[in-house]
Amino acid sequence: MSLSGVTSNTSTPSTYQTKVDNTRASENTAAAKTSEETAVVYEKSSSTNAAADSKNIVAKLKADAEARTASMKSLVEKLLSKQSKTFQLAYSQDKDSIWNQIRQGNFQADAQTIAQAKEDISEDGYWGVKQTSERMLDFAKALAGGDSSKIDILTKAIEKGFKQAEKQWGGELPDICQQTYDAVMKGMQAWKDEANSSVNA
Repeated sequence: MSLSGVTSNTSTPSTYQTKVDNTRASENTAAAKTSEETAVVYEKSSSTNAAADSKNIVAKLKADAEARTASMKSLVEKLLSKQSKTFQLAYSQDKDSIWNQIRQGNFQADAQTIAQAKEDISEDGYWGVKQTSERMLDFAKALAGGDSSKIDILTKAIEKGFKQAEKQWGGELPDICQQTYDAVMKGMQAWKDEANSSVNA
């Protein structure tokens, strides 16, 4: 039996193989054409664009600093207002005190609520000097994001927040709030001294 028929068939490409090859070639040509059409062309930016970009960056940084300052001021105001109200609930004895309101029947507070208020403003309480000042300092450091140049800005924001809390309170805040303010200012100064010593080292 001769194999010449089989060999001759395998040596010449079949019609099917020719169609496959032609299809692949046309696909490659189309892909090459598409990549030429979608190629990215680098164009050097002009100095005008660079100046505009710099201006935008400065504006964003300024807006960020203002937002951080406002946020710090708001936190101080809220914390001191809450602390002073808790203090009043626990200890105030002036004519507008919680005790006077209870006597007049305008306010009801049970012994448990008053005991909780006293615990909250105790030395280790949530609204005590230590924990409240630590929260303010932690918040200031988080807002600074490791940038010690923001310490003075945040210190001024704390001062403004304290004054705003006094205004909301309607006068001088309870002593516990002043102690908290002093503790925060001391912490801010320690943070600034530490930052300055690491720069000078």
